[in-house]
Amino acid sequence: MDAVLYARVSSDRQDVDLSISAQLKALRDYADRNGYFVVKEYVDEAESGRSIDRPGFKAMIGAARQKSSPFEVLLVWKLSRFARNREDSIIYKSLLRKHGVQVVSINEPVEDTPSGRLLEGIIEVIDEFYSANLSQDVVRGMRENASRGFFTGGTVPYGFKRVNVRDGGMNRTKLEPDPSTAPVVGRIFRECLEGQGLKEIAKGLNGDRLTTGFGKQWSPTSVHNVLRNEAYVGTMVWDRHKKRRVGRSEAFPPVRVERAWPGIIDQHTFEESHRKMAARAPQMSHPRVVDSRYLLSGMIRCKQCGAAMTGMVAKSGQFFYYACNTARRKGRLACNTPLLPKQKVEAFVVDRIKDNILTTENLEALVTMANEELLKGSQDDEERIQILQARIDEAENRLGKLYDALETGAFEATQLAPRIASLTSTKEELEVLKSEAEVERIFPIIKAQSEY
Repeated sequence: MDAVLYARVSSDRQDVDLSISAQLKALRDYADRNGYFVVKEYVDEAESGRSIDRPGFKAMIGAARQKSSPFEVLLVWKLSRFARNREDSIIYKSLLRKHGVQVVSINEPVEDTPSGRLLEGIIEVIDEFYSANLSQDVVRGMRENASRGFFTGGTVPYGFKRVNVRDGGMNRTKLEPDPSTAPVVGRIFRECLEGQGLKEIAKGLNGDRLTTGFGKQWSPTSVHNVLRNEAYVGTMVWDRHKKRRVGRSEAFPPVRVERAWPGIIDQHTFEESHRKMAARAPQMSHPRVVDSRYLLSGMIRCKQCGAAMTGMVAKSGQFFYYACNTARRKGRLACNTPLLPKQKVEAFVVDRIKDNILTTENLEALVTMANEELLKGSQDDEERIQILQARIDEAENRLGKLYDALETGAFEATQLAPRIASLTSTKEELEVLKSEAEVERIFPIIKAQSEY
């Protein structure tokens, strides 16, 4: 029997399962002992099981959904390696089962029977609970460390260095100014207060052969990142972008601790530099209301450094050119590619497109390919609709049994009310998902038919 192996390690440092190589070794041994012929191995490293947005997982599901699936069994180390989200697990196992593929956990053997699937569901619910609970514990611990002014990890801001401090019996981390780079930070703020723009500051730093913390040349963006970072006045802000608060109450604002470590500049300098930047900032407009006179802006690249070539005006609007972005932002020392006349470049490209791309044969082939892709997407939506309908039918069946139990007096209403409410809510959510999938299916079909 043909089989594939799937191994995954989580991005969470607390993941205690085996490494990728150890999982694959155990899976290969299991396949040899049980007479499976391994046709392919799929791997996802540093990918969370709470999401299906995993390259190896998506490739494996795509292979199984082919007209003739190249494998019949999917072997995993544990069910948690397949998915830690119960809903994703149900949907994708149902999809695989429809294509004749069975998911087998080599360390959690369950029979392909109703009772076996019940046990499998219990294991997956426990895995999902463990993952969610662990995530909360980790965030809680990091939040506590941050609230006490300790550095919780990540990239150290330019101009600082890590120092270890003792906190009872534990080693913690704080920041302090780095004598070799802190003066550069002071220079950036000083030049901003003197009226220099981001581009001018970056050019000056590059001209003095100073590099960022990653060893790269300075750009207006990297200068701006320094100027807006409150770490330089000694303020630590954690969880600013709410990345760790998805699905949680808004009662948990970002952690903000002033004087968490020695600052490189004072508060007045920081605020004054922000006022200077705000005064120099250009007015922003939505792209839809701004016309561009440069047909190829951002689409062509510099031959020397690979940066984008963007439009620029010279001689008070008399001449138009494409210029290397590196040269414009960092100066000619970084790249000496000359200016390219806009009219000649665009005329050259347009002529080549007409002669080699926008031919009758190519356009007909493009329309055919687009129609095929739209129809294929519609078929995928149809499969999803069938899976959702099966779950809706299951929920209705369970509700019917609960209502029968109420009518016969086997249970009291107070005993069954929470379960009925939960099933009703689940059924309504599934119906919404099904309606959305039906709309997604209908749209590409209409679009594809209109092309013929």
